[in-house]
Amino acid sequence: MTVPSYVGVVGGGRMGAGIAQVFAQLGSQVVIAEAADQKAAVDRVSTGLARAHERGKLDRTPEEILARVSTVAGPDELPADLDLVIEAVPEIPSLKIEVLALIDKTVSASTVIASNTSSISIAELGAALSDPSRFIGMHFFNPVPVSELVEIVRAPATSSDVVAKVRAWVGLLGKSEVLVNDSPGFATSRLGVCLGLEAIRMLEEGVADAESIDRAMELGYKHPMGPLRSTDLVGLDVRLAIAEHLASTLGDRFTPPQLLRDKVARGELGRKSRNGFYDWEKK
Repeated sequence: MTVPSYVGVVGGGRMGAGIAQVFAQLGSQVVIAEAADQKAAVDRVSTGLARAHERGKLDRTPEEILARVSTVAGPDELPADLDLVIEAVPEIPSLKIEVLALIDKTVSASTVIASNTSSISIAELGAALSDPSRFIGMHFFNPVPVSELVEIVRAPATSSDVVAKVRAWVGLLGKSEVLVNDSPGFATSRLGVCLGLEAIRMLEEGVADAESIDRAMELGYKHPMGPLRSTDLVGLDVRLAIAEHLASTLGDRFTPPQLLRDKVARGELGRKSRNGFYDWEKK
């Protein structure tokens, strides 16, 4: 399997920029569709490349790799001849469906279309496409450049050829993959959110402070990061949206704790707002 020569990423936030960065490092030409702030999207890629360069992870200069990245203002401006396009917009079903429908009308019939959704049904999203057989879930993890895993989500309509292509591309990225069948929350979000919500309930009930709960999982169960710190990195708003979606599909065990709702309402979203369960101003 060869490197995809031309890759599109829709959404230039932290996740989208990270996905763009890893494909540019692989050697792909990458175009980011970002309506809000194209410069900020490229700056995120540039910052990520600088960090990778400091760790000795690049085979070219950051400037040479960044030259492979371009931007357009929206999914309807993507080139038609993309090998792969990955939707990485916020976890709002109606928004994703709207974006995917635009992608479907813009790119060629041979382009593989993927969603970076962490919880929304691939079959549900794929209904927006004229040919759902070319649609698949590619759930990357934050931060994308250093994370080892991509969760590949296969819907009933996804073709075996598309699954094989995506598995090979993930391998070329130097990442490991797990292949799961489409279901609410897939494997990783379903388990990760379940643990994170229970940790928040424990904090809410005064069982222990955030650092102690996290250290218990890190030292006792060898988790690389505790569930509350992980929630801060993911974003409390993102975790709340996923929990609400899982509660609506899988039941009350995923009902978000009031503490999580309160923090999101106050704008305490984790690292991106500089406060969440931890004070990131001090880090």
